[in-house]
Amino acid sequence: MAYSDPTLKLFSCSSNPVLAKAIAGYIGTELGNVAMSKFSDGEIHIRLDDSVRGSDVYVVQSTSAPVNDHLIELLVMVDALKRASAKTINVVMPYYGYARQDRKARSRDPITAKLVANLIETAGAHRVIAMDLHAMQIQGFFDIPVDHLLGVPILGDYFYEKSLDSPVVVSPDHGGVVRARRLADTLQAPLAIIDKRRPEPGVVEVMNIIGDVSGRTAILIDDIIDTAGTIALAANALKEAGAKEIYACCTHPVLSGPAMERLEAAPIVEIVVTDTIPLRHSEYSSKVKVLSVAPLIGEAIVRIHEKQSLSKLFEPHV
Repeated sequence: MAYSDPTLKLFSCSSNPVLAKAIAGYIGTELGNVAMSKFSDGEIHIRLDDSVRGSDVYVVQSTSAPVNDHLIELLVMVDALKRASAKTINVVMPYYGYARQDRKARSRDPITAKLVANLIETAGAHRVIAMDLHAMQIQGFFDIPVDHLLGVPILGDYFYEKSLDSPVVVSPDHGGVVRARRLADTLQAPLAIIDKRRPEPGVVEVMNIIGDVSGRTAILIDDIIDTAGTIALAANALKEAGAKEIYACCTHPVLSGPAMERLEAAPIVEIVVTDTIPLRHSEYSSKVKVLSVAPLIGEAIVRIHEKQSLSKLFEPHV
């Protein structure tokens, strides 16, 4: 069924067109026509082939690898929409790149999460819709509304339906405890935490497990799996502590460098991820299960456009 309000326009940049098409299908609309190309020196060129004058426009773009190209592409797209007299420009970022540098951990460090927020605002965006930001405080880096969607309800639904035997939810570090507790509450399961310590530079991390995992089905949860070093080490530690089966899940499958080799070698039954970042061909594995965030993002867009509350989308579905 087609969405009845023609003032809602949905466009996709190049990072995740499959997800954008699925979001459009959920809403009941078509993706807008846009021509993207590069000049011979690599500069990005964008031409809008549909009128957006007076429209509320939603642009889907994950700033995943190649992050710099996708970020600049998004900024050029927002500028094009602004100059084409769009009424509002809503940036839908299933994955927000550069988010891990959210504070000065050492002297003379940049805060790239804030820099990206400044760039998006300066380009002309009126709103950002993001999923599972690496740090909650990134919402405060913007002076425009930020709607923060959570991946835990999607992951929780999946594991709830599996009816795992004696599950325990495991946070791979102290920083992920809030996320892990949400999943544990959904599954009505206990929580365990892995305490990572590096005795000295260059020495392998020592992992102490806080909580009982012996004889249980462990579910490791993180927002991002990048090189998978932490997840692989955590899975080995859980196995040594007597965990019966080990699952891993995350919202954003960055999966860079040796990630897939490490995950394949780790004692993990299944790695559950979402499609905020499209998997490259080399990352397909019998261990990997992909869940779609399209219904969640599509519902959020409709609710924002119709000025309805988003709060129920933050709750577990089970």
